Amino acid sequence: MTETVPTGSQISQSADSSGRIELAPGAFPADSPFANEDLRPVPASERKWTTYNFAALWISMAHCIPSWTLASGLVALGMDWKQAVFTIALANIIVLLPMLATGHAGPKYGIPFPVLARASFGLRGANIPALIRAAVACGWFGIQTWIGGSGIFALGSKLTGGEWEKAGQIAGNPWPLWLCFILFWALQIAIIYRGMDFLRHFENWAAPFVIVGALVLLIWIAVKADGFGALLDQPSKLGWGPDFWPVFFPSLMGMIGFWATLSLNIPDFTRFGASQKAQTWGQSLGLPTTMTLFAVLAVLVTSGSEVVYGEAIWDPVALAAKTDNAFGLLFALIVVLVATISVNIAANVVSPAYDLANLAPKLINFRTGALITGVVGILIFPWKLISTPEFYIFTWLGVVGGLLGTVAGILIADYWIIRRTVLHLADLYTPGGRYWYSNGWNWRAIAAFVVGGLLAVGGSYSTVSADGVSSGPFPADGIIPFLKPLADYGWAVGLGASMLLYVALMSGAMKKERELKAV
Repeated sequence: MTETVPTGSQISQSADSSGRIELAPGAFPADSPFANEDLRPVPASERKWTTYNFAALWISMAHCIPSWTLASGLVALGMDWKQAVFTIALANIIVLLPMLATGHAGPKYGIPFPVLARASFGLRGANIPALIRAAVACGWFGIQTWIGGSGIFALGSKLTGGEWEKAGQIAGNPWPLWLCFILFWALQIAIIYRGMDFLRHFENWAAPFVIVGALVLLIWIAVKADGFGALLDQPSKLGWGPDFWPVFFPSLMGMIGFWATLSLNIPDFTRFGASQKAQTWGQSLGLPTTMTLFAVLAVLVTSGSEVVYGEAIWDPVALAAKTDNAFGLLFALIVVLVATISVNIAANVVSPAYDLANLAPKLINFRTGALITGVVGILIFPWKLISTPEFYIFTWLGVVGGLLGTVAGILIADYWIIRRTVLHLADLYTPGGRYWYSNGWNWRAIAAFVVGGLLAVGGSYSTVSADGVSSGPFPADGIIPFLKPLADYGWAVGLGASMLLYVALMSGAMKKERELKAV
């Protein structure tokens, strides 16, 4: 039987009938340098998100342009549509498991991801996983903002008869494209400034709206094509034999990497959950089903586009721009705006806002962290990160997934295996408490992260085409050649290795601690 409230002479926290823990009045160390109002535990009375709220959150996040084009990247690598959908579905079922494991601490304790990380990495050491997650989120924010801005530009150019495309260029692109990018960026920052409750309401109505938009696109292309095209009948270039698996496994890790970010910081959302049932069912109903459905819709619509226009158009914005109907273009424009904003704010602004606040709680609050995220998202040149399918899937998603899998392994091992889901809330904010370790750093977690990360991404490599063109920035033989065979399984290797090493290191330390207390 797992205890739900830590034992001791001084009880600073209590559990309600649902097992939700909260601090006793006055127990939150507000004057601590590691505390501020954005990082403090959410009171049980304010944990209100329901199953629908979590399902709507995932539906809104999964229904975005990059999700739509995931299948196209896999088809471009030689898979048929059935293999591509299978890969996407399996990846999202796999990534759901750590999502639920780390999400458990949210409804129970009301704490965000960087505070949860303090239990394993230490109050200061938690900045390492927090900043890694923040850096990845900034990259994703930039990518999504560029894609959203490009979508607005494409549809706006169609509405203006192509005048935008003829405009003067800045850095190789028409200036209206840059304007759309910046305006879209500003709109997202303005929305997140309204706070998490406003975000919950936004996601609630965005989810069904985007579903309707996708179905409208499907019906439109089906009517024009009088059915669906040859894409559904195209055989795989890889088969199911020895040519398939070398592509399948790195692609699977890349697809896992697509949402590996949220498998870390999902407590940022589940901390508002009304119960464990709400977050468990909401995520299970929202994530794998939506991603799989969206992949199928993408394949059907793209196959229909091949009949109508003589080419497979995977980009939904480019396909919508084919219509000459002004109302249809405006509707598509609104759908693109809502879809991209809903995923980008939830997935890529909330987390780094908390993560950066964790870095300097007395100087950076949630809103300041969100603004920093927006600035960094521009400075990383997102248009270069998605330049090719190989670079996007293998390099960006693969390396990111490997590092984040390593952090996830440590968090899950600490919370579920070492601590059996029992945390002391006040000590998560208090220097000198049980999570202080060595001056705020737990060297065991750092060691597990370094070893797991090295095994996960140390063998990262770039493929080279027949004419000698590299698909990425890494050596063809891998950064560390003898680790190259592990690179295709980066997320799984990182998660497994860090989990095993952390448990081994911490088990010895916890045993010594228990022996000392017994004396």
